[in-house]
Amino acid sequence: MNRNGNLIAVFFFLAGALLLASALAQAPGAAPVAVAVVEEKEIPSEQKFVATVMPLKLSSVGSAVDGRVAEFLVNEGDAVKRGQPLARLLMETIDAQVDTAKAELDLRKAERDELKNGTRPEEIEMARAQMDSAKALADYAAARLKRIEALFKESETVTIDELQDTLSKANSTQELYQAAKKAHELAVAGARQEKRDQAEARVRMQEATVRMLKDQQKKHTIIAPFDGFVVAEHTEDGQWLARGDLVAEIAALEEVDVEAQVEESHVAHVRHGMEALVELPAISDKVLVGKVAAILPKADHRSRTFAVKVRLTNTITDDGPWIKAGMLGRVKLPIGAKQTALLVPKDALFLQQDARPMVFVVEPDANKPGATTVRPVQVDLGVAHAGLIQVRGEGLKAGQQVVVEGNERLRPGQEVKVVGTKIEK
Repeated sequence: MNRNGNLIAVFFFLAGALLLASALAQAPGAAPVAVAVVEEKEIPSEQKFVATVMPLKLSSVGSAVDGRVAEFLVNEGDAVKRGQPLARLLMETIDAQVDTAKAELDLRKAERDELKNGTRPEEIEMARAQMDSAKALADYAAARLKRIEALFKESETVTIDELQDTLSKANSTQELYQAAKKAHELAVAGARQEKRDQAEARVRMQEATVRMLKDQQKKHTIIAPFDGFVVAEHTEDGQWLARGDLVAEIAALEEVDVEAQVEESHVAHVRHGMEALVELPAISDKVLVGKVAAILPKADHRSRTFAVKVRLTNTITDDGPWIKAGMLGRVKLPIGAKQTALLVPKDALFLQQDARPMVFVVEPDANKPGATTVRPVQVDLGVAHAGLIQVRGEGLKAGQQVVVEGNERLRPGQEVKVVGTKIEK
């Protein structure tokens, strides 16, 4: 009984699969597509030049100070951001120097503020009291001197020694009073401007010392100079670095330059800013169009060729950049003579890995009046021109319509419905 049940289940499963296959075999509804017209124009002849992918920026990052590596924080292939630490050196000594310099700065600021704020009111009051006390003693001594002088003149009760002693005390108390008076005046006036300027200068000098030490402290952390990828390591944890020793190599790959060597007979036809088609065998399923970013004005003295750099915008994914530094490439550049060429938008190209590019030509369906189908045509690519790509393919003619939107899901002979036309400007 179980065996019979299993047979019945298998029968219904096979029947369902056959019905599904039959349904899939039936032609679906017409696929909506947008098209563009194949254009025919006169453009310069092109030549393919071997090229190499170069990073837009490549920096060998070194240590600005001597020190031992406490932490090496990155690995080859890692993506890094600008300012991200690559390595840290031991910092105990420089940290202690910074703390000492900061404490010295606090002391200098306190001395400056003391002079700037002037004498405290309590100190001024104390100086005034000392001045008043000295004045009272001086007045008393002066009055006593007058009495002694009068007695010395009128009678012989006062000796010359007593007179001189009284005179000496009067002069002494007067000098003490003058000194107390000057001390009070200085307390009221505060420190001289020169003293305040000296204190301010000492503060600035110490601030400069703190900045210098902080800069040295910051240099004990080696950071990435820009966004990019670590392409080489030059140190490890525990290694001693002298000033200038390499730590890591960083390459910026958000944009890349594809550098080709162009003969001197052709370089005159290359213009800054013109479009150029780039082929990368490692990424054969992508149409890459860049612009000439630089034409070096100095030739290689051995090959008599000039470096031409075509800039491409890279695509960065979780697995890294699509276009990698050092990849082999080919750049198609104009070499002068005019030619008649067929041109299509870049979106018309259907690319597959390790296969020639194709375009889908829209044409009437011979078996169904009023309907249109697509025919794949394999093409070879030429130069880029005014936002279009030169194509060569058997049976491809000017004025034909090619699919530019929806071609990624088409199959040969499939019925399509044109819902839009793309016009390149």
